[in-house]
Amino acid sequence: MAKPVVAIVGRPNVGKSTLFNKLVGQRISIVEDTPGVTRDRIFSECEWLNRRFLLVDTGGIEPSSDDVILSQMKQQAEIAIENADVTILVVDVKSGVTATDQDVASMLQKSGKPVIVCVNKCDNVGSPPADFYEFYNLGLGEIYPVSSVHGHGTGDLLDAVFAHIQEDTQDDYNEDYIKVAIIGKPNVGKSSLINKISGENRMIVSNIAGTTRDAVDTIIENDYGKYVFIDTAGIRKRSKVLEKIEHYSVLRAYMAIERADVCVMMIDATEGFTEQDSKIAGYAHEQGKACIIAVNKWDAIEKDDKTMKEFETKLSIDFSFMSYAPFVFISAQTGQRINKLYEMINLVAHNNAIRISTGKLNDLLSYITARVQPPSDKGKRLKIYYMTQASTKPPTFVCFCNKAELFHFSYVRYIENQIRETFQLTGTPIHFVIRQREE
Repeated sequence: MAKPVVAIVGRPNVGKSTLFNKLVGQRISIVEDTPGVTRDRIFSECEWLNRRFLLVDTGGIEPSSDDVILSQMKQQAEIAIENADVTILVVDVKSGVTATDQDVASMLQKSGKPVIVCVNKCDNVGSPPADFYEFYNLGLGEIYPVSSVHGHGTGDLLDAVFAHIQEDTQDDYNEDYIKVAIIGKPNVGKSSLINKISGENRMIVSNIAGTTRDAVDTIIENDYGKYVFIDTAGIRKRSKVLEKIEHYSVLRAYMAIERADVCVMMIDATEGFTEQDSKIAGYAHEQGKACIIAVNKWDAIEKDDKTMKEFETKLSIDFSFMSYAPFVFISAQTGQRINKLYEMINLVAHNNAIRISTGKLNDLLSYITARVQPPSDKGKRLKIYYMTQASTKPPTFVCFCNKAELFHFSYVRYIENQIRETFQLTGTPIHFVIRQREE
């Protein structure tokens, strides 16, 4: 399911980043009284009344500025507006309506997207100040008093945002299709792989990094099953994302990961592992997606009978945070081991959606707690009453115990390894929820 995108825009220094941090619930955007601190778009997942969406923070818009940085920030904001489902325009009640506010409002009206006006810095509880009503002159409809510092009014603001968001954001594909996102740095061969498996040149392929700008769907039906392959723009380090279009490509790639059932993380065998590879794979891991690490351009490597094993051993250390992910060594150019990739996609997708009965889980729990005693502290021993599976994609297990603080992470890891080994859960992360139940 693709999450709705909500962009926060406005002129510099009206409190956009403070509002962003308040809605997200953590300090992500840099907050300073200096205009222009936020230059690139920053985005994070947000939740309101059990409904999730992507919130995008943007740099301040100065429509008439000749400054190079400010004009680039304006372009960044325009891209965010263009791709958002709803835009929140933040204005400052203490400054009143400025010429820049009117210019930004005019720009938003031309976009044709729903706009919610957030009148910020209404810090006192009760009726908004008299200057608040001046913002109706922007001609954007209802306005909402908010204090981004204290959080007053943010509930009404989000209610207004969701009034403009369609409930039905499901993909058009039914459950017979496995959605596979091909992710990785630029120029590792993602588009070449999709061209090979689709048997036609569906994607523009070149050795210029960053050719693919958007997430594109390719439907494949063959003897192995039905698939939707999502080719994504390569994700590179933020410091290297210079071109304005590519900034939004990164966000689109992250959104593609959220839509996917399986993420195929592609690595260039000629380059080996990089820090950026771990960040990209880490996002897929955090989202609970089934993952496969595909080492591409294997045909370009000089090798003997030990090369693959040595390469896999090194990558196992590099990707130790997702040790469940299997490796497959492929060549998008020659088609080497593409059939193996299909088999692996089917396996990890099945494991990510598996449901294990409570009876089987508790039989296993009895065995593993007898084999290795639960930890104790100051004479108090952890007791695990029972375990059940709460959800799938990824498999999430709830453990009910006497004292949650006694449930050491090493014992959680032990239980995870035993579940993974018993039920052969290759390729999927496993999540645990610890619930304390008094005796």
